[in-house]
Amino acid sequence: MAAGRPEAQDHPPENGFTPLEHPVPRLLPHIDGSVLPSLGGFGKHQKQLVVLTWIPALFIGFSQFSDYFLLAQPNGTCVQPLTNESNWTAASPPVTVTAGAPALQLNGNGTGEGYGDGSGMLCACKEWRLELQTGLSQNVVTKWNLVCDSAWKVHIAKFSLLVGSIFGYLVMGVMADWFGRHPVLILSVLFMLVFGLSVAFSVNVTMFSTLRFFEGFCLAGLALSLYVLRIELCLPAWRFSMTMVASFLMVGGQLLMPGVAALCRNWPDRDDWQVLQIVIISPFVLMLPYVWLFPESLRWLLATQHYRRSKAMMLRIARKNQVNMSTEPSGVLTELEQELHKKPQRTCIVKMMSTRNLWKNIVVLCVNSLTGYGIHHCFARSMVDPEAQHTALCHADYYTMAGIAMATCLALCPAVGLMGRRGGLLTFMIITALASLLQLGLLNLIGKYSLRHDTVLRDTLNRKFSVAFSIIGMFSSHAVSILSIFFCAEITPTVIRGGGLGLVLASAGFGMLTAPIMELHNQKGYFLHHVIFACCTLLCIICLLLLPEPRGQPLPESLADGETFTRQTLLHPGEQHLLLTKTDGDYSRVHDTPLHLTATGGATVAAATALAAVPASYALATGGEVIGNSAIANGV
Repeated sequence: MAAGRPEAQDHPPENGFTPLEHPVPRLLPHIDGSVLPSLGGFGKHQKQLVVLTWIPALFIGFSQFSDYFLLAQPNGTCVQPLTNESNWTAASPPVTVTAGAPALQLNGNGTGEGYGDGSGMLCACKEWRLELQTGLSQNVVTKWNLVCDSAWKVHIAKFSLLVGSIFGYLVMGVMADWFGRHPVLILSVLFMLVFGLSVAFSVNVTMFSTLRFFEGFCLAGLALSLYVLRIELCLPAWRFSMTMVASFLMVGGQLLMPGVAALCRNWPDRDDWQVLQIVIISPFVLMLPYVWLFPESLRWLLATQHYRRSKAMMLRIARKNQVNMSTEPSGVLTELEQELHKKPQRTCIVKMMSTRNLWKNIVVLCVNSLTGYGIHHCFARSMVDPEAQHTALCHADYYTMAGIAMATCLALCPAVGLMGRRGGLLTFMIITALASLLQLGLLNLIGKYSLRHDTVLRDTLNRKFSVAFSIIGMFSSHAVSILSIFFCAEITPTVIRGGGLGLVLASAGFGMLTAPIMELHNQKGYFLHHVIFACCTLLCIICLLLLPEPRGQPLPESLADGETFTRQTLLHPGEQHLLLTKTDGDYSRVHDTPLHLTATGGATVAAATALAAVPASYALATGGEVIGNSAIANGV
């Protein structure tokens, strides 16, 4: 043996083992199974950092729901109509239009259109008296008189924050994978303060919309980096609960926002909306010490082979968790010392296209988040009564939606605990589809067949059923959106987690963008809009079956880990092997089929080759007839 392989004598085996021995498994790629447990698991250091990611969630909730107050439609009273219109005279009484009425919005012909006969001339007004019912005495709409022909500028201002967020998720996600989570977090905080405070000093609506775009861009980078850092700090058993606490705080910001707006009302020196903008942006100053308090993600450092920085970070974490690394038996530090010579390797989200399973999973989750947020607006619009007058309970619809969001977060915790990520997502998507289809179909059947003559009772039942299905649909669609984002964070590898999560969050932004688009068109095409998203829910139900179940599983670190993170088969490997064995035995008699071949030289060899290529199952199904025909065709 040795004489046949002289190289084995001249070059002894390295690392102390022969080529026949199995190599020692590496510990560094198994962060959840080896590295973090050796550093104290989910210890004091990780818990403190997770709490630091919770605090900004309240401020993010303020900023995300500020449009409801800064760009709210006011009640309008025309105190001085144009005198050259035939339907108006100088002595005409003032005409009052409620908030959100079409008279204060732009139609296709460039004029307002109100309710009642002759109200199409309501926009022919020289002077409006606008009054808000949303906690402020003045906002952007009343400041620059954005009604009638200028109403489209309000929708552009709403677009700006959402479009900025979409671009922010895409760009900042890639940057978080390339440069790290910590630089993206700090840059987002700094520019959030700059652009957010600059919004309060806008001199016109164009400047306001432009600065809001950059505010949304930075807000997206802040939210994404905090989400990724929170996920990467936790062990598998803690990931979902820690994420849901942040979701509760964001909903808490939504619930507190009307009170904050009421405190900013009737400010003596500045306009109310300017004070509100300053108040919701100023708390981000508390995040400036994160430059020193919040370290880089250890998981990202190890996944991208920043081993020198990882060593210092691991010693710091061990000291904070009171773990003595000198007596650490797992050998993580020893292996890290041997890898210090390696250079860092970064991965871009574009590499995802070279995988077979990972890109499909991310695309499915993108469609889910888009559908969840898109159909949420359909249910929200169906729940709001367009004929309801604004009363003292002007925030009733706002608090209803916030309460549904809070109920969703409360229901998600036991549902995901019982059914898992995939089971919970599938269940809530089915509920969303049923609520949508029943709202679109059942209400028409009630009016068409059951109550043809009693118009009042028919309309009352339609309204009640519509509100009930809308509440159920908003509840389930909000759950689908939350779970889709969390699902993506768990199945996307660490090396591209920022980019993958950015894609899903950007898709969610496109879903939210449908709301101002529908408002811009005065809700034209709303029914078709709802039908399209209802069809998307049915498609998502089918695609969700292809996803893996990440509950209790370690986070994938590399693209190879993410590619092997696939859906479990319905049959156990032993059962599947037994089934294949039985199937092979059934087709064994195909080889005994008699063949009467004549000696025709090379044609016989060609015929035999063609017969060997015929699948056994197909030959059995045709009773050997295909084999005979093949032999005849080849001249046998």
